[in-house]
Amino acid sequence: MGKNKNTVVELVETTTEIEAPYELPEGWKWCRLGDFINIFRGVSYKKGDAHTEKLKNDCLIMRGGNIIEGNIDLESDNIYVDKSLVSENQYIKKYDVIIVTSTGSSKVIGRAGISYSDYSDVAFGAFLTLARPNDFAYKPYINQYFQSSLYRERIRELASGVNINNIRTDYITDSPIPLPPTLEEQQRIVNRIETLFAKLDQAKEKAQNVVDTFETRKASILHKAFTGELTKKWREENGVGEDSWEIVRFDDCISKMQNGLSKRSGETGIDSVVLRLANLGEEDFDLSDLRLIKLDEKEIENYTLRKDDVVMIRVNGSKSNVGRLLLVKESKNWSFCDHIIRIKFNNDCLASYMVYFSKTKHYQDYILENMVSSAGQNTISRKGLAKLSLQKPSLQEQQKIVHILDNIFEKEAKAKEAAEAVLEQIDLLKKSILARAFRGEL
Repeated sequence: MGKNKNTVVELVETTTEIEAPYELPEGWKWCRLGDFINIFRGVSYKKGDAHTEKLKNDCLIMRGGNIIEGNIDLESDNIYVDKSLVSENQYIKKYDVIIVTSTGSSKVIGRAGISYSDYSDVAFGAFLTLARPNDFAYKPYINQYFQSSLYRERIRELASGVNINNIRTDYITDSPIPLPPTLEEQQRIVNRIETLFAKLDQAKEKAQNVVDTFETRKASILHKAFTGELTKKWREENGVGEDSWEIVRFDDCISKMQNGLSKRSGETGIDSVVLRLANLGEEDFDLSDLRLIKLDEKEIENYTLRKDDVVMIRVNGSKSNVGRLLLVKESKNWSFCDHIIRIKFNNDCLASYMVYFSKTKHYQDYILENMVSSAGQNTISRKGLAKLSLQKPSLQEQQKIVHILDNIFEKEAKAKEAAEAVLEQIDLLKKSILARAFRGEL
């Protein structure tokens, strides 16, 4: 540790008194963080000095995107400069704390990443600040302080003033830190934190895996559904052969397609909801911001959505949104704008089956390959859908497939929501553990 157990006591006794945020255990003392860290500014360089491919004598320059809470990411959109631009103190060392001190985001400002290794070819840029713990305290204890709510809330409050995008050095150095009297006690506290965090990280890894693999599981299930594997047992039980499936064109399943209203306002008529692109979410309609437009009776009759209508995003700035289908599950007093198409499917094509088909990789890849892009907008038309094909079983088997998918995805969604709740709870538990640690309650 570099110092004996009395060194911290002596330093604490000579540190200038600061305002105490709360009462500490006997022997502890509120100190100024600047007494336990050295501050260094980042590397300044011209735009022409930076490049994205590492050359022989280069140094990686970390920026805001490389800083994550409690760690650093050296694989995130990296840039490099020649080492001649970097001073010795700007190379990242073990236990260094790299802080985002200039950013347009109020959520990111003050974010502190920890280095767990020494680097001979990694430094940090001018919008970051480095806090390097000295030998007057146990360095991992200082590291943990930068992850605590005590630090984060202070920085957030100070940065929320006039100069919201920047943190002054004294915001960091004048921060109050509660210090136990000996290095040994600081180490015991850190060991306790790390033991508790390790258990939480095991649970977090499992929960994160559920969230991360959700889309993969979903794609696999849909593939089984639209290749007949999902209802193989059902066909055997009902004496239905595989030859009951036929390959059809998507366009041949459609009885009617209708472009939406180009109208944006009206002076007379009845106030009516006209769905916009913002109202078509990934899985359902977003009703948080519905727009009312005055429509006459003929417009209402022609454009009101009915049960089992399907709406499709015809044009959008984002390619991933074009071609999205949503099912109208019950009649609503809604019309739809001209960026949206209403689709009515034939009687032998279940609308919900076709909506599920639109979530398959086969459908989405086709849309990406056949949309027309111009002036920042991406469009798919009925003509563009002409060559899209799918496998279609009998109406009865379509109903069975939809029933199975509804049940599976309801369970999958609940599992994902539960996993996301666990992740949120783990983050709260970690904050609670750190709060207790810096109150001397661990």
